[in-house]
Amino acid sequence: MKKVYFDNAATTPMLKEVVDVMAKSMMENYGNPSSIHESGRKAKVAIETSRKNIAKMLNVSSNEIVFTSGGTEANNLVLSNAVKFLGVKRVITSRIEHHAVLDVLLELQKDYDFQLEYVKLNDKGEVDLSNLKDLLSLSDDKTLVSLMWVNNEIGNILSVKEVGGVCKENNALFHTDAVQAVGHFDVDLSKLNVDFLVASAHKFHGPKGVGFLYVKNDIAIKPILFGGGQEKGKRSGTENVHAILGMSKALEYACENLDKDLEYILNLKKYFIKSLKSNFPEISFNGLSNDIEKSSHTILNVRFPKEVKMILFNLDLNGVFASGGSACQSGASKKSHVLIDILNESEIEESSVRFSFSKFSTLEEIDFVIEKLKKII
Repeated sequence: MKKVYFDNAATTPMLKEVVDVMAKSMMENYGNPSSIHESGRKAKVAIETSRKNIAKMLNVSSNEIVFTSGGTEANNLVLSNAVKFLGVKRVITSRIEHHAVLDVLLELQKDYDFQLEYVKLNDKGEVDLSNLKDLLSLSDDKTLVSLMWVNNEIGNILSVKEVGGVCKENNALFHTDAVQAVGHFDVDLSKLNVDFLVASAHKFHGPKGVGFLYVKNDIAIKPILFGGGQEKGKRSGTENVHAILGMSKALEYACENLDKDLEYILNLKKYFIKSLKSNFPEISFNGLSNDIEKSSHTILNVRFPKEVKMILFNLDLNGVFASGGSACQSGASKKSHVLIDILNESEIEESSVRFSFSKFSTLEEIDFVIEKLKKII
């Protein structure tokens, strides 16, 4: 049976070039990067070369890059440091952030005294910048603003430049979970006021289990994992050499092909929107996902005008792999917290599906999905 993978916001298939780099490293870089002998030094050089490559692609210094096990750990590292060591007494976020931010903040509140506030959103999930400015002006307490660059469920793109500017004007720290942005958009941190940025390799055709955190040079962070003092004391644990090299190669490939891939995937998304409207005239789109200027080209969140029982299960049976929201809740099938926040009670009872695309997606696959949707609905 033909199978179509439209769940690239959850994870992407690895590039062959990435697999080749990792396989070569597995054969050659068997030394521990912390060892002082030749084999260890060789592994260490490989890691530091990758760090420099990634830093160059983001236009930052290599000592501002910390390797982690992925986006979740990097978010934990930022938020824990903010309230434990950086003197943050107030955190402003939104209710539609990833659970790797929201759940961490709620856990930290159990043990640390800081105020947690949520910026207003409109019914499309857009951040109300005037409300953010008002919130920042209400207190002189040291504040961290944590807002994701691209929402992983509805694809909304945050105006990172504007938010960074507002934070700078109000002496607030700015943290952005950029897991859905890095590798898909031009990320030049030299032009932005961002203090912390989080990325994860498996979102841009790299390996799972590895990511990185950008920390602005003038900010000193302490580890939340203790032991060997790796990553210049910021993150203990023997580095995943092969995955780090794979991540560097994946990001290099993404940056080299950024414009071409963006145009290709955007045309797929436009075609899918047109096909959906033609075949399901009463269809709706959640958030800004059908706005090609304000949403990611990789994500389309669709709402059908009725509840379709077990729609994801039936899509799966028909060879279509999509999701109802974030795939990071241990396979949970409960309603999306993002959609609950922006939809009314009747809308939330309708069936929503997130389709997400990659450079490997095709027009023929879209036609296949449309036919299967017609059959199911």
